Amino acid sequence: MSGLGPADQGEQRMPKVTMSTPVAMNADALWQAIGSFAAIGQWHPMMERVDSNGETKGSLRTLRLIGGAKLVERLEEVSPTERLYRYSITESPLPISNYFSEIRVKDNGDGSSTVEWSSDFAVKGSNETDVVKTIQEVYQAGLDNLTKLYGFKRG
Repeated sequence: MSGLGPADQGEQRMPKVTMSTPVAMNADALWQAIGSFAAIGQWHPMMERVDSNGETKGSLRTLRLIGGAKLVERLEEVSPTERLYRYSITESPLPISNYFSEIRVKDNGDGSSTVEWSSDFAVKGSNETDVVKTIQEVYQAGLDNLTKLYGFKRG
């Protein structure tokens, strides 16, 4: 018996990317700095321009990256009390679909915080490893810049 039944055939595997970095700023202050849906343009070095039409569920932001790529993202959930927002990508040059992501600021309990950026998505007709690597590079550039802007918390 192969273990693959008819219901399992053709289903797309959903890769997951989760990355984080410690930041030497308290969680509430850091959330105030980066928690706005449009704020990514202020802290992510790959963003040339960010246009957003709001901060509530259903709001859209258009990201224009250095080099010309354009992405459109939709705010799916925002929770200031949990210091997180979740979004989906509705338009992207990457061969992905069903992309859902979360940015969260966690309180470390010592006056510092950890920023966690995670996503899951389906890869359409491309090398999954290459797509995952590209997303990891985007996340890493943003997380590295957060530590430059707000300080690195040494363990």
